[in-house]
Amino acid sequence: MCSLLPAVAVMAKVPGATPVKSRLHTALSPDMATDLYRCFLLDRLDGVAALGGVAPVLAFTPADAYQAAAALAPPGFQLVAQQGAELGARLVALFGELLGNGHRGAVVMDSDSPTLPMIYVSEAVTTLEARAADVVLGPSEDGGYYLVGLNAPAPSLFEGVPWSTERVLDVTLDKAETLGLRVHLLAAWFDVDTEADLNRLRCSLETGTAGAPRTRAFLRDRPS
Repeated sequence: MCSLLPAVAVMAKVPGATPVKSRLHTALSPDMATDLYRCFLLDRLDGVAALGGVAPVLAFTPADAYQAAAALAPPGFQLVAQQGAELGARLVALFGELLGNGHRGAVVMDSDSPTLPMIYVSEAVTTLEARAADVVLGPSEDGGYYLVGLNAPAPSLFEGVPWSTERVLDVTLDKAETLGLRVHLLAAWFDVDTEADLNRLRCSLETGTAGAPRTRAFLRDRPS
């Protein structure tokens, strides 16, 4: 099998096809939360599209929303429907497909951290290509991770993880050690899940030079 470029996949719900950002409904109406998430996702996809030397992927759910997902993806993106009832199973399936198709490494990232510097993603790809680690993790400040990268499938890494808790990263690191996998940690970043996160995002976009132009415009036009 020919070796393909490293894959960088964004895992995302298709806005409008399934509920999104429900924890923000205390601050935003469901429709506004959906519109904001769409901005998050489009900004993230544009960031990945601008990376060089990678194969961009949109891993979407629900599986029957292919046409809506295709309308969101920039040119050149491969579309892959997520498979599995919970996050661990979906990660196992996605890595299995990407690495099984011959990509020389795969990075999977979230769509909930719109100001994440793309240099962190480039670092993940470079680390995997250099075989400097078996696993790359981008820690989230809430105890999870915004990115995980592998050079080879490691299903056990995602089994028995207490998803959506502050223990996700620690449990994953313990599993990697047990499996004998070398880990490279990226810099930590923050997800936007709660009203407090949203306020932090708003402040960072008002005072900084971070990207995320759609997200910035959305929040600028909707004062707190």
